[in-house]
Amino acid sequence: MRKSVPIMTLLACLLCVSCAQAQDKFTYVDLVKRLTDLERLATLPQPGEKCLQWASWDRRSKYDADAGKYVEWGANDDGPGIIRKEGDRIVMAEMKGPGCIWRIWSARATGGHVKIYLDGAEEPAVDLPFIQYFDRKAKPFVYPSLCYTAARGLNSYVPIPFAKSCKIVAEKGWGRYYHFTYSLFPKGTQVPTFRMKLSEAEEAALKTVDENLTKRMGTHPAMMDKPDVKPPPMKTFTIEPGKTECLYELEGPMAITSLMALAKFQDRDDQMQGLRELVLKITWDGAKTPQVWVPLGDFFGTAPGINKYKSLPMGMTDEGFYSFWYMPFAKNAKIEIANDGKVERKVDFEVVHAPLTRPIEQLGRFHAKWHRDAFLPKEKERAIDWTMLTTTGHGRFVGVMLHVWNPRGGWWGEGDEKFFVDGEKFPSTFGTGSEDYFGYAWCNPTLFARAYHNQTISQGNRGHVSLNRWHVADNVPFHKSFEATIEKYYPNTKPTLYAATAYWYQAPGGKDPYPAVPVDERWGYCIGPKIHRVKGAVEGERLKILKRTGGQSQLQDMANFPLGKWSGFSQLWWHNGKVGDKLVLALPVEKAGKYELKARLTKAIDYGIVQLHLDDKKLGEPIDLFNDGVIPTKELALGVHELTKGQHKLTVEIVGINEKAVKKHMFGLDYVLLKPQK
Repeated sequence: MRKSVPIMTLLACLLCVSCAQAQDKFTYVDLVKRLTDLERLATLPQPGEKCLQWASWDRRSKYDADAGKYVEWGANDDGPGIIRKEGDRIVMAEMKGPGCIWRIWSARATGGHVKIYLDGAEEPAVDLPFIQYFDRKAKPFVYPSLCYTAARGLNSYVPIPFAKSCKIVAEKGWGRYYHFTYSLFPKGTQVPTFRMKLSEAEEAALKTVDENLTKRMGTHPAMMDKPDVKPPPMKTFTIEPGKTECLYELEGPMAITSLMALAKFQDRDDQMQGLRELVLKITWDGAKTPQVWVPLGDFFGTAPGINKYKSLPMGMTDEGFYSFWYMPFAKNAKIEIANDGKVERKVDFEVVHAPLTRPIEQLGRFHAKWHRDAFLPKEKERAIDWTMLTTTGHGRFVGVMLHVWNPRGGWWGEGDEKFFVDGEKFPSTFGTGSEDYFGYAWCNPTLFARAYHNQTISQGNRGHVSLNRWHVADNVPFHKSFEATIEKYYPNTKPTLYAATAYWYQAPGGKDPYPAVPVDERWGYCIGPKIHRVKGAVEGERLKILKRTGGQSQLQDMANFPLGKWSGFSQLWWHNGKVGDKLVLALPVEKAGKYELKARLTKAIDYGIVQLHLDDKKLGEPIDLFNDGVIPTKELALGVHELTKGQHKLTVEIVGINEKAVKKHMFGLDYVLLKPQK
């Protein structure tokens, strides 16, 4: 047991800021800084602080106050929901300030204009084709870490503040599906009215945040501008089976500013099991039960096992797992790891802490809890809602990691997120789909890593899926109670099983109802059959795309097509291309030599005729991929080739379409196989 850890003097100096309880006047630069300010999340919300969301959810879902019942609570036409029509325009959102829009999302933004009117002005502050909120063609929506596409989900995190009011309208052809997530500040707070033409200082603030989120992800926020400063080395702890090891006991008042951990395992199976058997427990100020109780791997934002990614507050890298959540305490902190498995485990761990920069009375305690199916709603008509977090007290909701075990496949994520704040009967946040909440779209299984949301593992929507969403600027304050749910369409009997880790801050004395979960409920439930893979094959969906002249490409889950068995139950799918378009893939060759090149493609009613090339040389004749039904081809022999070590180019060119085919020119690549020849 260690009594203390050396404090990094430089880090402490970098973290020291004003101890003022709250500002009543914000500049645009102040608001931009909230995009990366993890320390502020620990401050307890003031009266009047709120976070809400306007979205295109199906308006058939209602709460009947007279009957005390929820009506059509699982209605799922979540694209066209609006407030009302005004002539040829639709009203998407209306807000009374002071406040700030933090996040805009869509699954299908097109050329119709979306206009944002602020503070009663007759002319819009923003008047752009909806797609230009995301495609980085219109200033200031040009920063790649703030405006981007993640697995077909369109995201914008450029702050749009307003002093009195905000009204958002859309013209014909704007697209389908939207979220506008925003905060309301206490009455009397002064904020600027957003304008497209920012000052030099405002542009510089956005640029700095963008660069930090682009280049320095995984770096402690206080060290963003100090690349030569390194955290202290990790210490190795041995945790015997069935035992709990106290790693640190710290005396306050102070704040933990980072946790680092690393553990080694025999193989992937041992890794997944071990990280669920080990449990991180943190207890603040002598509480009777830990405020942090999470399996070690899940705590760092992904499950099961080690799935590498980097985000602003959490991540897993080759150097270790990191957490930069700010964790203040008044008297003491106790950090423990329990080993509920049957073998000894060694864990490297380190803690960085610093003096408080605000009075402890202004700060909540960090909470993180893991559960499965805990505290589901009691109302029968809310059976579709799956509880991610329920708690009573005063604090802020700052994020969630969701692990989905879906061994039989099929799209699991139609369900909307719903946040009930301070006893609301109808949620002030009501979403449009699970993947939409996590910032992507169209059940796309492509992995992505972003500052505020990540898909860290997906086996083609079959098997394990893990996602997280961090609410930093768009954290959700609550003053009395908070309940976060997400709709779950598939039953446990399918099986489709959810596990979640919720992260929040709460004032001492609040009710955190989550108990410890026995080890046999943490791991054994999500062990499934091995995934079929062709030995030696390079999966099409894993090939790096060097160039694509048209259309879109993504991993496609093939598990539910009955007429064939695809390697890995998935393929690289290229769609919305046209004749003449090319898709260029990187084909890695580990050792120079002579190889027979083989590949398996997919045939379907809407697939095209393609010509394959290797390093710009044709591979045989064009291949007609039409078939009335989705099937894999036989393994195609594409010749013997003398190949150098390194990267080669495999090019797919669309050259036509069968006269019987639906004219969509699609293409699917299951795998490529290089067989060494003597």
